[in-house]
Amino acid sequence: MFGLLQLPWWGYVVVTLVLTQITILSVTLYLHRCQAHRALELHPIVSHFFRFWLWLTTGMVTKEWASIHRKHHAKVDTDADPHSPQTRGIKKVFFEGAELYKAESKVKETMERYGEGTPDDWIERNLYSRFSTLGVATMLITNVALFGLIGVTIWAIQMAWIPLFAAGVVNGIGHYWGYRNFESKDASRNILPLGVFIGGEELHNNHHAFATSAKFSTKWWEIDIGWGVIRLLQAVGLAKPKRTVPKLRMEPTKTAIDTDTLTALITYRLQVMARYTREVMLPVLRDEKKNAGKGNSLILRKARTVLVRDPSIMPASHKLRLANVLENFQSLDVIYQFRLKLQDIWSRRTASQKELLDALQEWCKQAEATGIETLLRFAKRLKMYVPQEA
Repeated sequence: MFGLLQLPWWGYVVVTLVLTQITILSVTLYLHRCQAHRALELHPIVSHFFRFWLWLTTGMVTKEWASIHRKHHAKVDTDADPHSPQTRGIKKVFFEGAELYKAESKVKETMERYGEGTPDDWIERNLYSRFSTLGVATMLITNVALFGLIGVTIWAIQMAWIPLFAAGVVNGIGHYWGYRNFESKDASRNILPLGVFIGGEELHNNHHAFATSAKFSTKWWEIDIGWGVIRLLQAVGLAKPKRTVPKLRMEPTKTAIDTDTLTALITYRLQVMARYTREVMLPVLRDEKKNAGKGNSLILRKARTVLVRDPSIMPASHKLRLANVLENFQSLDVIYQFRLKLQDIWSRRTASQKELLDALQEWCKQAEATGIETLLRFAKRLKMYVPQEA
């Protein structure tokens, strides 16, 4: 059985990739960055195209997706998280992520609490939400009409694409395996630095660190193809990013801790801690490894992970390893305690600005008194931080 379009074998491959990439972009730009996090404004024409395309290719309802994703961030990696591999197991989330999504979509409390601000117009109520399976059936008929029997295969791949890559890979692998730029209080990982296959969603740790940023890449060598599409839409007036990751600013002539320093520390806290790891902890750890004997080398094995990870998300075995490292290496214990004290400054929710400023000034004074060169340089650089320009 032949369809209206006759293509070579590679033509069907290209068509399938194009169709699935449009679906990925619909999820990452419309559902994720625009609806769930309000990081992006889309022109009504673009927004409705994405809604229509998702109805055809996934049958997903905007309110359900946004609600479940917002709950994921609010309850991340806890028992209340709808799809965390840390609590449900990687096998469950990877292979049954779509089923977890469907189950959570039926929880009325989730929809009511987290679904605010999603589309509630006539077409949403009377077509997209009410007849969610009609869209995928329409897509099947269209594919068969255009491509013949091979259209059924293309349709099947389209239907499996989001459950596999969004529900399985991003929600599963993205909280289980990969690298971390920022030590957010969850298990999120960047799966790959090249976010080109699933729209930039590969950069999952970056996203969890800065959930309201329309741009997911944070390093010069990371690629967020979704951000590239946003910039193209912005150039023709069809999109407007509302927020991106704040860029750390420094004034080289600034030599004192003041309210600007405090504001910058709070604003850039995750970037500051990433720098603390890179500029203070890792050089000291390298020196200790260089000078360690055979017995101490075993203690320092995988020490980097336990030194930078937040204790609240550590398994018991890692906490024991951390205690062993700190007990046996005084220099690591000192810089680790300073790391905790610095984090504590912006965590004091009831403290006044003066109290926080006094605490930061005392932190720098004590850090400089340790005589640890890397800590000295970090304290000096900390004084140069200034808030983001308005």
